Amino acid sequence: MTILVLGGTGKTGRRIADRLSARGLPVRLGSRSASPAFDWQDRSTWPDALDGVTAVYLSYYPDLAFPGAYDDVKAFTELAVSSGVRRLVLLSGRGEPEAQASERTVAESGAEWTVLRCSWFMQNFSEDFLLGSVLDGVIALPAADVPEPFVDVEDIVDVAVAAFTEEGHAGKLYELTGPRLLTFADVAAELSRATGRTIVFLRVTPGEYVTSAVQHGVTPDEAQGLAHLFTDILDGRNATLADGVRQALGRPARDFADFARANAQVWKPQDR
Repeated sequence: MTILVLGGTGKTGRRIADRLSARGLPVRLGSRSASPAFDWQDRSTWPDALDGVTAVYLSYYPDLAFPGAYDDVKAFTELAVSSGVRRLVLLSGRGEPEAQASERTVAESGAEWTVLRCSWFMQNFSEDFLLGSVLDGVIALPAADVPEPFVDVEDIVDVAVAAFTEEGHAGKLYELTGPRLLTFADVAAELSRATGRTIVFLRVTPGEYVTSAVQHGVTPDEAQGLAHLFTDILDGRNATLADGVRQALGRPARDFADFARANAQVWKPQDR
C-alpha cells in the first residue's frame, strides 16, 4: 500500500509521513517541493502524484472552508479513485459547511474512508501561524470571547496512522477535540503559566487583522479567509467537546496545559 500524504510538509502531514515510514510503509509526500510535485492549484500535477498510490491522506491547503476547496477536493477524489486509490483519510474542520460538503464527496467516492473532523490545533501556537504572536507576548486576533476545544496535532496524527494501519476505522467520522474548552484569553493564561512570561490576548477587528497579516507576508486572499474563520467559524458553534480521540484510540485526548508545558522552551524569547 503506497500512501500519498498531501500536505506532506505541514503540521499533520509531516508527522504522519514520518510515522508511516517508521513502520516500513511506502510513503509519497504530496507537496510542491516533492518529486513528483503536487500542487492543489495546478491539477496537471495530480496524476503523477497519484501514480501507483492506493491510499491518500487528504489534507487541503489552506482550509476546506476557503473558496474553491470543494471543487478541488471533488475533482481530486474522483481522479484518485479512478486511478486505483482504495482508502481515503480526510482532514476536515468542525462547524464548516464547506468542509462537510467535502466529507460527503469522500464518503460517496466508493473508496474506504475515514474523516477526521478537527477543532483548532494547539500547534498553531507553537509552529509558524501564531508562534510569532506568542513570542511577542500579544495574540491579536478578530476572535470573540467564545471557547474552543483546541486539539493536539499529535492526537490527530495517531488517529490518522491508526486509520491506515488498523482495521475498524473504515466508514468512521471521528470528531477530534481536546478535553477542555478554552477562550483565546484562557490560552494566553495557560501559555503565561507554562513560560513564566506575560502573554495576553488582544481582540482586533477583522480589518486590523487582515492589514497586519498582509504586512507579515500573508497574501490578501489568505488573510481574508483566515479572518472569516476567526469571525464566522469561531462564533460558539464549536463550543462543545467530542470524544473522537477516545473512540479511535481508547485513550483520552491531550490537555492544553500538558501541551504548553511540553513546549515551553519554544516560547522563550531567546529562542527566537
